[in-house]
Amino acid sequence: MPLHRTRVHRSSIRMLLFSLLIAGLLSGSGYGQATAEKPAETSAVSEAGRNDETKIGVEKKSPKKKSAAMIAHVSLSGPIPDGVGQGGLLADVSPHLHRIVERLDKAAKDDKVKGVLLSIASPDLGRARADELRAAIARLRKAGKPVAAHLVGSAPVHYMVALACDSITMPPAATLEITGVRAEVTFFKGLLDKLGVEAEILQVGEFKGAGEPLTRTTMSPQLRTQYESFIGDLYEQLVERIASERKLAAEKVRGLIDTGVFTPEAAREAGLIDTVGYEDEAAAALAAKVRLEDPKIARDYAERKVDNDFSGIGGLVKLVEMLSGQKRTAATGGQKQIAIVHLSGEIKEGKGTDDLLAGGSAGSESVIEAIRDAAKDDDVAAIVLRIDSPGGSALASDLIWREAERTKKPVVASLSDTAASGGYYVAVAADRIVAAPGTLTGSIGVVGGKIAVGGALERYGVHTDVVSKGRNAGWLSMQTPFTADEREAFRATMKDVYRLFTSKVAAGRKLDPERIASLAEGRVFTGRMAKELGLVDRLGTLDDAVDEARKLAGIADSEEVERLLLPEPRGLFDDLFGLHGPALDPVARVVSRGLGIPVDDLFSRHANAIRLITSGRPLMMLPAQVRLR
Repeated sequence: MPLHRTRVHRSSIRMLLFSLLIAGLLSGSGYGQATAEKPAETSAVSEAGRNDETKIGVEKKSPKKKSAAMIAHVSLSGPIPDGVGQGGLLADVSPHLHRIVERLDKAAKDDKVKGVLLSIASPDLGRARADELRAAIARLRKAGKPVAAHLVGSAPVHYMVALACDSITMPPAATLEITGVRAEVTFFKGLLDKLGVEAEILQVGEFKGAGEPLTRTTMSPQLRTQYESFIGDLYEQLVERIASERKLAAEKVRGLIDTGVFTPEAAREAGLIDTVGYEDEAAAALAAKVRLEDPKIARDYAERKVDNDFSGIGGLVKLVEMLSGQKRTAATGGQKQIAIVHLSGEIKEGKGTDDLLAGGSAGSESVIEAIRDAAKDDDVAAIVLRIDSPGGSALASDLIWREAERTKKPVVASLSDTAASGGYYVAVAADRIVAAPGTLTGSIGVVGGKIAVGGALERYGVHTDVVSKGRNAGWLSMQTPFTADEREAFRATMKDVYRLFTSKVAAGRKLDPERIASLAEGRVFTGRMAKELGLVDRLGTLDDAVDEARKLAGIADSEEVERLLLPEPRGLFDDLFGLHGPALDPVARVVSRGLGIPVDDLFSRHANAIRLITSGRPLMMLPAQVRLR
């Protein structure tokens, strides 16, 4: 796998301000003294397993120590999102997908590594991200490095990662859950009715149900039909994968899925896993397989360690570099690059945010700047848009589409867990589209509206007087629903955006408008369904998208390429001092007060989507807020 590089642009003024700030924080506080780093955990665990790991902030390379053969240990737990993520200190504190893949690929090339122990402890993953990990595991096995899975987290997506390994071990007290596929949509209309809140959401596209949670108490027949088809295909993919990789008959697998929940011993008897045991026992079995008598286990292999000696002026500068996400980048020597431009989260206008504190969003300014940087870089031969987004602002999506479409260099779209609505709109600007079989994509349609909270506020003694001139002056007011004229004006803008959307898809995918009409109106598809329908070109991972980009750029298979990750990684200072979260939604205030509960407890997963849908602007968003398992 090629080296990943990130480009960082930092002003000297910002660095000076950060330095002064840290100097003030550290003065008289006892910091700045060198402290001993906690030794790595060992159980036949060797520091030799860490001697080639990245030490952040260190410029001098320590001499390499000769090391014996080892087993590399990598843990998958917590959120593992797509995107570039934080730089510096936070790079492996909250690792993103590409960092985990880098570590697995490093193990594949490391001659000292004879096998890999993969601890799967309920990571937060979607199906496309699971496929990226499966592909990295396949590269390890192709390199002659057996991979043993110790499966603690037991959801179907965790099991799909484990299936890619040579063996699967579960601890005795765990539970294996292969209960099928389930989608949940939460509806708020009954609650809003009790509070006197009126939601008025318009849609262009019969199946575009993004506003249904606010206007209905159950799914419409159209929305249910779409999700039955989508969930059905994901279910068939689960059956096929288990049957193929555990060498079981498909009908037997269907029966096992209907049972769904297994103790480890029952799972072993059914042929779903290989052994019941603890992590140390899985490591011992792997060591025996690779014929290592006294194996050294490189715990958390290739995870970046922190040099925490911040003494003196040099230590202060090092600390600031770590917190601001700066990295020193080696010269490439003219080596060709493929730029990976990440578009993660809901699409909005302006700057984007990463997921550390704000939940994550793709800002049009940030993504456009990244595309422009890649387009004008002479070393960059092609661009891959890595998209994991349910859509969002129609305007922001269109601005990103334009920048990708006008780029003269080859552009390939790589679709992650979700690339729907505005996310798919951006993708059609690419020369080629690569999706995972389980990607949620399509949703070609437009939705938008507003929530009228005037009646609810009146219940609490809040009255608003209005002075207005102009027939449609109140079309964005949250005091009253749309008038007939305001509704028609808004619907006209949505119809025009829908026409724009379908025409862009027809041109980008080279399909007749009549064909697009049968695929649009908010219909959603898995990546596999979209491939059959002509909405994507190839099924595969990010590596497959890079492969397509290489071909389009005329780069020979034998030629090494470097990956340039964009937008630049965010540092802790960016999140602490540059964070601008949305104001609390008025309806959320009313609901919170009416029920006497904190708003975050009720709308933690829905508030931002509700805010967007009720913003009074045309949106390209995925139908409804769906929790998919």
